[in-house]
Amino acid sequence: MKNFRKITGALVFIFLMAGGFIFAQDKAINANQLPKTAKNFLATYFKGITVGSAIEDREIYGVDEYQVYLANGMKVEFDSNGNWKEVDGKHQKLPYGFIPASIRNYAAKNFPNTYIVKIEKERWSYKAELSNGLDLEFDKKGNFKRIDD
Repeated sequence: MKNFRKITGALVFIFLMAGGFIFAQDKAINANQLPKTAKNFLATYFKGITVGSAIEDREIYGVDEYQVYLANGMKVEFDSNGNWKEVDGKHQKLPYGFIPASIRNYAAKNFPNTYIVKIEKERWSYKAELSNGLDLEFDKKGNFKRIDD
């Protein structure tokens, strides 16, 4: 009886996982189908750079995120509302307008011969990657916490 429960539990888990993969889908979309917030972000900080492709990542409950690949090679991820989550310059300098001033200032002051090539906004923190390969971690208010290994 104990083995039967283990097998049944394992089968239920496998079935649920398989169902999740069936319903989670990436879908190519046109850039004008992005949320207004995302379109405004791109128009403001990446003016003149065309969108190469846009992907809508759908889960069972709706859109989870959007991934936008720009013609210059950069990638921008947005949440379901169109708020930026991550901007990856692919080793190119990011436009600084959307990066909190405290993060920009800390990087400029403490690492003057570098620039930010990637930034990620998480629920409680920011992570910024510099052109020299260092990863810096900041709290939600943009205060420096540590260098991430």
